[in-house]
Amino acid sequence: MLYAIFGNDIPDSLKKRAAARPAHLARLQTLQDEGRLLMAGPFPAVDAVDPGPAGFSGSLIVAEFDSLAEAEAWAAADPYVAAGVYAQVAVRPFRKVFPV
Repeated sequence: MLYAIFGNDIPDSLKKRAAARPAHLARLQTLQDEGRLLMAGPFPAVDAVDPGPAGFSGSLIVAEFDSLAEAEAWAAADPYVAAGVYAQVAVRPFRKVFPV
């Protein structure tokens, strides 16, 4: 089943994000290599593709896991969590409808 993982950043998370980004992306690449990643990316803190020093307000990952517990465990082990980038992480089941 698909699960949506929402990470909400702490204020001024940009430095911590930058430091943990390579490890964060490596985990996402593993999901992609396994064919389990539907999409992933950050939420710019301002209305711009490149928010510059405004940084990001959080992230969204939609990926396939065997269970909610597995998705929650994967999210809890994210390098952004360990680095203190996220103030809060929520995991919810997700049902893709479009595109077909």
